[in-house]
Amino acid sequence: MEIKKRSSPPLFLADNLALDFINSEYGTGENRHDCFDNAQSVIDWLETTGLVPKGTEAPPELLAEARQLRDAARAVVHAAMQSREAELTVINRVLENGRPEVRLTWEKDAGRYRVDVHSGVDSPARLLWPVADALVKLVTDDKFEYVRQCEAHDCILLFHDLSKSHRRRWCSMATCGNRMKVAAFRNRKGS
Repeated sequence: MEIKKRSSPPLFLADNLALDFINSEYGTGENRHDCFDNAQSVIDWLETTGLVPKGTEAPPELLAEARQLRDAARAVVHAAMQSREAELTVINRVLENGRPEVRLTWEKDAGRYRVDVHSGVDSPARLLWPVADALVKLVTDDKFEYVRQCEAHDCILLFHDLSKSHRRRWCSMATCGNRMKVAAFRNRKGS
């Protein structure tokens, strides 16, 4: 049986750029939602996050590269959650090919030096480099231990639990949290 993927608006509830990128595909079974159904939808996501300016053109192969990066990022996060190794070829390719050019320049009018960063938008890797960079920072950070998968039985969304107590259980209290609490209440009442 073929799973039909429906285009859906992106969810931004993970408290982390890389996890929000991974969460651009969510759902289980036949209720699969993919926010990236064409190259423009990837550009729209990047614009929403502020990574590219409005009106950025989508280069060829952006959709394919974004989906490959998302799958690789998901695999790396799940592997890191289990303290095991994952395939890094796609992520390292985006990091290498998309790396922004950083130059030190003299700002004559201000009489000081400044860093000039040119990332360009001429290739999929350059557009997606900030996502790959955010993933690297996430999986190598001491706070990675607070990356969680939603506890709802039918939810695959990931989030970074940055709450003070680190006891967040659901991707969103308004959706999964509420559903799970209602189900628990019904189970208690039914017993």
